Amino acid sequence: MDNVIQRTPIILASRSPRRLELLALLVPPDRIVVAPPANPDEPGFDDCRTIVDVERRLLEIARSKRVAVRTELARRGLHEDATILSADTTIVAESKTGSIEILGQPPIEDSSRPTVRRWFEELYFERPHVAMTAVTIDTAAGRSLERVAVTTVSMNRARAGWLDWYLSTKEPDGKAGGYAAQGLASVFIDRIEGSLTNVIGLPLEITREMLGELGVIDS
Repeated sequence: MDNVIQRTPIILASRSPRRLELLALLVPPDRIVVAPPANPDEPGFDDCRTIVDVERRLLEIARSKRVAVRTELARRGLHEDATILSADTTIVAESKTGSIEILGQPPIEDSSRPTVRRWFEELYFERPHVAMTAVTIDTAAGRSLERVAVTTVSMNRARAGWLDWYLSTKEPDGKAGGYAAQGLASVFIDRIEGSLTNVIGLPLEITREMLGELGVIDS
């Protein structure tokens, strides 16, 4: 029997082209509608002291995006039968003192890129760090799921001599943590423990599980 929910739109509440590309690996592209929240402002992580704090904040951010888009679509009478998917990704590293640093997109700086240089030299090359993505999905019937994927990334300090070359490119711009695992920074990566697509911005494994559990795609 044909499942109606498997023919309805899936709203991607994100501006990320990488998330769109990844979601299109799971569902037909013609089912996907990109509709990011009208207000791009998000709460920060300044008050987060532990991984649990970061997980809660990521879920809060992803949930607020999803709710904002659902509210706006309802106000406009659009896609009332749609499923909405939202996500938020950040990089979490441990400093020499043992405290955590949450690394979003780097600031716009001159070509020396001091912020991204510090992240690589003092954090990435010293010890593994983690990429965390919160994924939230709800259906028009009101069913919802929320999960967080965590992936550990290890970089090779022996390749630190390539950092000047990396910083001379535009690669760090607009990327959480100042790098993309699928881009030029892949030359630094020794090992990824967990979901590679999580580091890119949308963990396909848990996203597929969630869509299947909600009946949005075949499980």
